[in-house]
Amino acid sequence: MTANRTASDDKLRAFLDREAKALGFADIRICRADEAANHADTLRHFTKQGYHATMGWMQETLERRAHPSALWGDVRSIIMLGFNYGPDEDPRPLLAQKDKANISVYARHRDYHDIIKGRLKQLSAKLLSRLRDSHPGGEIKVFVDTAPVMEKPLAYRAGLGWQGKHTNLVSRDFGSWIFLGAIFTNLDLPADEAEVDHCGSCRACLDACPTGAFPAPYEIDARRCISYLTIEHKEPIPHEFRPAMGNRIYGCDDCLAACPWNKFAQTAAEAKLQARDDLKAPALRDFLGLDDAAFRAHFTGSPIKRIGRNRFLRNVLIAAGNSAETSLVPVIEPHLSDPDPLVQGAAIWALGQLLPPPQLTEWAGRLAAGESDPYLQQEWQQALNKE
Repeated sequence: MTANRTASDDKLRAFLDREAKALGFADIRICRADEAANHADTLRHFTKQGYHATMGWMQETLERRAHPSALWGDVRSIIMLGFNYGPDEDPRPLLAQKDKANISVYARHRDYHDIIKGRLKQLSAKLLSRLRDSHPGGEIKVFVDTAPVMEKPLAYRAGLGWQGKHTNLVSRDFGSWIFLGAIFTNLDLPADEAEVDHCGSCRACLDACPTGAFPAPYEIDARRCISYLTIEHKEPIPHEFRPAMGNRIYGCDDCLAACPWNKFAQTAAEAKLQARDDLKAPALRDFLGLDDAAFRAHFTGSPIKRIGRNRFLRNVLIAAGNSAETSLVPVIEPHLSDPDPLVQGAAIWALGQLLPPPQLTEWAGRLAAGESDPYLQQEWQQALNKE
């Protein structure tokens, strides 16, 4: 903690610690806005290299994202909170079960945005109520991963953890399994000391990446990241990354799970962030039959719902193609006639992986001959010419 703290500061901090823990937060730390680093140069380098892929909003919000005061000129203090979502087991063994769908740990339960934002508002209300008489005019803004806020560097500066070589936050108490929330305020609050980087010479997270998405330590190229490709990317997934996706249908935990600091991780205590049983190791077959209504019903309250049925099926079909399970062919075949080329193309690729070209000729002759979409023509051509 910083020097020159008063007894009043200590009481306020004890109050915040107590209330944050009561709301389910695993940790709380505070930094001053004027001590936060300006990340404009880092962001310009990131976007200049094209590492942001199709996420154009990162360029559009670069100046506002660079420093907290650019987003809100009156901000004086930033309260950073961590919410533990540690799994009850290592998610990596599921990668070997090719007929199962591997969903990122963070998406196996309720959407964390809704849970955390509500509790940030509760904590903010308690803080303003406590300081109403001594600090009139106090204002607060809360953020959870949806505004141009550099949450991870701010968490680093506040002492919540440090940004590992995989660019995600690492906590000495919770490893890599921690959600972040931020409370911006115009109040002067007692600040904490910044954390230090404890990665040392370790490369576990970098070496674990199946697509080589880290051009250097502390840098990530979204264009090669399976999390980006399966969630944010709206177009067909490039062929070069499809085999490496394996059975990952939504996100990827490889770099997070590889971190040695996870030996201190704890299983999520919050019931709403504990994995749904039906999302721990679901069968690919069960997802291949979902229409739009069934998809929406199955993923109500889940972050998976936001990518929509078509992108979701694109991912599931690629996983099916990687499964070596020819028994899935009958449930893949109907998607050759799907109205969305994104789904059709993934179905063609999946069948091309599971069947030799001669067995594709019937479908190719019936569907590919009159195909006018260049993308689908290319998918058929590659499937039929596979050695």
